[in-house]
Amino acid sequence: MQRTWSRAVAPALALGVALGGCATLTVDQERELGEELSREVRAEVIFLRDRHVNAYVERIGRDIVRASGPQPFDFRFYVIEDDEINAFAMPAGHIYVHTETILKARNVSELAGVIAHEVGHVARRHIAENYNRQRTAGLLHQVGVVAAGVTLGSAGAGAANLLGGLSAVAVLNSFGREAEREADDFAVETLPKAGYDPAGLVTFFHTLENEGGGGGPSFLSSHPPTAERIERTRARVAAVPGRGSLRTTDGGTLEIIQRRIRLLTGETERRPERRRQEAR
Repeated sequence: MQRTWSRAVAPALALGVALGGCATLTVDQERELGEELSREVRAEVIFLRDRHVNAYVERIGRDIVRASGPQPFDFRFYVIEDDEINAFAMPAGHIYVHTETILKARNVSELAGVIAHEVGHVARRHIAENYNRQRTAGLLHQVGVVAAGVTLGSAGAGAANLLGGLSAVAVLNSFGREAEREADDFAVETLPKAGYDPAGLVTFFHTLENEGGGGGPSFLSSHPPTAERIERTRARVAAVPGRGSLRTTDGGTLEIIQRRIRLLTGETERRPERRRQEAR
């Protein structure tokens, strides 16, 4: 069906142009963008509605955020029911982990490594930088226009609806090599402070190599781990002092969570895309 724009679109277009001239996405704008994108994504994914699994991922995430020092954002962690290895970050600290990522983790340090990497993208403002870059290039403006930005009076909300849901996430999670290195470095620096062995990040890279990477928006797809990236991260991990006292396992809790996920999702072989269609 052809889309018809109302008069409300003109102010939205003007707002988009004005925003395009801004040099930096402020912290407040990033918060608003994150909230709006979260609403969009909720309509496109299936969350795993299990308090035990969600609490487990949340606990790991909170450990990492605390260890990273003061942050301007209130980080939130979600588990998406999906059979692709994936994880991604959205503006202002919304972190999403696929169930398949949890299932493929061989120990808690690997899962913590994935989460720490995504936290790193937010903490280092990579998503805000991507937004500014794409906004300047005009890509956000080309994908669509939203009148909701006018109603909400929000730079972030307007920007989010310009793209909508996972399409926006894909753009905002298209990181360059330098951003990926910085997120890896953040993970290696922060994981020991949170009590986790950062070697889990390296061993999970090998899992990604064996699986051929992931799909969708994440560090698993835009820049899969290269041999250079793995060796660089391994060298940084080797320089971490006192690794013998850091956690690799968590006394079997991960295995219990993995069994719970399999029980909760194993009653059907339907792929998430089909389940999403049927849920509508």
